Amino acid sequence: MRRRGKGGGSVFYHEGKGKWVAQLTWVDPATGRKVKREKHCETRKEAERALADMVAAQAKGLLTDPSRLTTRDFALEYLKRLEREGLRPNSIRLALDELAHALPSLKDPKAHDPLGRMRLQEVKPVHVRAAMDRVVEAGYAPRTVGRVLMRLKALFREALRLELVARNPAEAVKVRLPKGEKAARALEPHEVARLLEAAEASRSKDMALLLRLMLETGLRRGEALALQWRDIDLEAGELTVGRAWVKVAGRGAFSEPKTPTAKRKVPLPRGLLLRLKARREELLARLTPEEVDGLFLVGGVRPVDPDAFNHYLRRLAERAGLGRVRVHDLRHTWATLALSRGVPLEVVSERLGHASFTVTLTIYRHLLEEERRGWVLDLEELLYPATRAQA
Repeated sequence: MRRRGKGGGSVFYHEGKGKWVAQLTWVDPATGRKVKREKHCETRKEAERALADMVAAQAKGLLTDPSRLTTRDFALEYLKRLEREGLRPNSIRLALDELAHALPSLKDPKAHDPLGRMRLQEVKPVHVRAAMDRVVEAGYAPRTVGRVLMRLKALFREALRLELVARNPAEAVKVRLPKGEKAARALEPHEVARLLEAAEASRSKDMALLLRLMLETGLRRGEALALQWRDIDLEAGELTVGRAWVKVAGRGAFSEPKTPTAKRKVPLPRGLLLRLKARREELLARLTPEEVDGLFLVGGVRPVDPDAFNHYLRRLAERAGLGRVRVHDLRHTWATLALSRGVPLEVVSERLGHASFTVTLTIYRHLLEEERRGWVLDLEELLYPATRAQA
């Protein structure tokens, strides 16, 4: 055996295994326990190099105490921590769904899950890459695949912050995917008109009114479904957003708005205001004002299932000949129409309840095709207006 100075480790030949062994022992300052790390090599020279690497890594704090914690176990702890930190239930459900594509044992403990059953500290980029390959082969949309990789990076970033791993194995992984469809579709004005015509002809007055409200205010689905008549001030011509109705574990539940700025007052356009007043008068014909105030715009004494409006919109869009229209497209349409008609960015951001103007600018500033074609700089008209006027 060849020993170095204190903390320098040792290199020796293991007769039973027929290997050279690089061995390093140190005391973990966090636990006070003695930690030993070994690496078996074919030659003494390889063992010397391995020991030098271990000594250098340990000096930088990159050698952690070996743990039996699996990736699945850590992912479960990570999700519980997000819940304790106050993340919205719908956001936690989304995080679980996305992580479960790569770590299926999160939802089914008996599922085949090579990455989830590995010790957290043993995971390398090649293992993350293999898990992502399985997600791609399962046929998920490009956007979903990208979200799964983003979640894995965030998961291992948390492990790195807690010094459970020496590096983030997901950061080195890149997945090249074909461009999928846009995150949202902005309906053209004539498409909005056709959708509203189909809604007026539908059986549900309340669903039709909710559709118009979302198109004219840009509210999120959960915000609109959580509205009660008491949240609408018909005299002031505005509504108050204070909570959201979302789906958690397969059931509807109330949740805090998505961002602190999502709690807001939204002014109502005149046409929408008149429709709301007319609908309230219909309800007052058979109920007291107090009873009406306690009703939700759709569903009565209890909001409808969050997915019910999705199904209604899908059937409506098909009847209107618009193809696929998603709920978020309504919000995107409002923002696009507002910005294309000169509504200031800060006003649009405030109405949407975004955390910052940057979010609005990044996601929603898309001009309609006809508007983009109209923005042409004519230098002749700019430099020689009199000549062009005479022509």
